[in-house]
Amino acid sequence: MYDVIIIGAGPAGISASLYTIRSNLKTLLIYKEKSALEKATKIENYYGFENGINGEELYKKGIEQARELGAEILNEEVTSIQIEITENKKQAFKVQTLNNEFIAKSVILATGNKKNKPDIQKIDEYEGKGISYCAMCDGFFYRNRDVAIIGNGDYAISEAMELQNIVKTVKILTNGQEMPEYRGENIDIIDKTIKSFSGENKVENIEFSDNSKINIDGVFIAQGVAGSTEFAKKIGAQIQNDKIVVNENMETTVKGLYACGDCTGGLYQISKAVYEGTKAGIQVIKYLKNNK
Repeated sequence: MYDVIIIGAGPAGISASLYTIRSNLKTLLIYKEKSALEKATKIENYYGFENGINGEELYKKGIEQARELGAEILNEEVTSIQIEITENKKQAFKVQTLNNEFIAKSVILATGNKKNKPDIQKIDEYEGKGISYCAMCDGFFYRNRDVAIIGNGDYAISEAMELQNIVKTVKILTNGQEMPEYRGENIDIIDKTIKSFSGENKVENIEFSDNSKINIDGVFIAQGVAGSTEFAKKIGAQIQNDKIVVNENMETTVKGLYACGDCTGGLYQISKAVYEGTKAGIQVIKYLKNNK
């Protein structure tokens, strides 16, 4: 069992790891999708670099720093986080990737603020009216009904597997994108580009660019890689305006679950992410010390 699993390897996640590692906490850092930091050509407003620094270089230096200190680092996509009760009746977190499963006493979410909403006509109109972003949260409402998942990656596959034993049928719609090798059965995959949604009071149809349609009872958005907000929502943490609600200690409304960086809102700056990551790391140390 790990003391802490940190999801995300940007400035917030790495900063948290530097404190948990130095306190001899068994730390696993998992990341998959590229950080927004890598897209910065030159950073000139961060302490210590008189000539600025390339974002990709800073990102890689951070990961190597955590590795040198002793963090276990895994480049793999996290698909699910669940709360479990251990044999000694203590709360723990089960973190799943497609290939592995890990248990930790605490989790820090630091994957940034991803925008996973696809550009499809009328998607805003039907949000909450048949369009959902969380299979675990809303799958119950579609028992024995026909649903579709929009996405073309491992996250979409994970959501499909979550729904498979609840709903009548599941279709994965790649929206014109290539689908990775699928690992399940009895799930149709449609690779047509989606044009629009339609229905009277809720989603009833999905129309494709070739003007063909399918009837559907519900749609789940699982585009790209799941972010901190999606994970927090599934565990039951409070979300407000698509941001994770945290207290002054970077703790969410779920004990042992922390969040830091862009996923908590506010300034989208490296300095802010480093500060929140630092605070999250220090507070995890205190949390575990008080819950031995």
